[in-house]
Amino acid sequence: MSTKEKKFIEFLKKRGGMVSFKEIIKAGFNKAFLKDNLDSGRIQKVDRALYRLSDGFTLSNPDLVAVSIKVSKGVVCLLSALAFYEATSEIPRYVNIAIPRGAWANKINYPPVKFYHFASKAWEAGIEKFEIEGYQIKVYSLAKTVADCFKFRNKIGMDVAREALKIAITEKGVQPKEIMQYAEICRVDNIIKPILEAML
Repeated sequence: MSTKEKKFIEFLKKRGGMVSFKEIIKAGFNKAFLKDNLDSGRIQKVDRALYRLSDGFTLSNPDLVAVSIKVSKGVVCLLSALAFYEATSEIPRYVNIAIPRGAWANKINYPPVKFYHFASKAWEAGIEKFEIEGYQIKVYSLAKTVADCFKFRNKIGMDVAREALKIAITEKGVQPKEIMQYAEICRVDNIIKPILEAML
């Protein structure tokens, strides 16, 4: 393996094993070099303009990282956010991503993604940033996610929303007041309030 190839593998490992085409070029590696590494099997194409190491791939949450690279305005929401916080017994089949209403949803082949269009006020509220092996991902806070689950209860199920509310308060220490603040933004306060009162 040449010095340049060693540098390239090192660069990929520092990024947890997954990088965008833009990052590869910015790091000083060209298209021909990228093609050689694809042909040799050292790296694999995950999706359009997204690559990963064939070996030594260490990301703890590769699907969330892949989507955050591909959708800059995307925020992890609903079931995917609940799974991130370990506040649901459901296993998401898609990465649920919120984008502002009217924004263009990029076509993504991997991982499977479900886009939800949020009104601007609801989209902006409660965004938290987390770092996963050098990548920044945006996820709604658990309190905001609970409110969103009630807003989209017809799509994800009322039982999922109720379970999330219960786990958030009894196991994760989320304050009911915080959930109600987001419930007002999402216009579901009249739905959550009686459930909360019965629970407390």
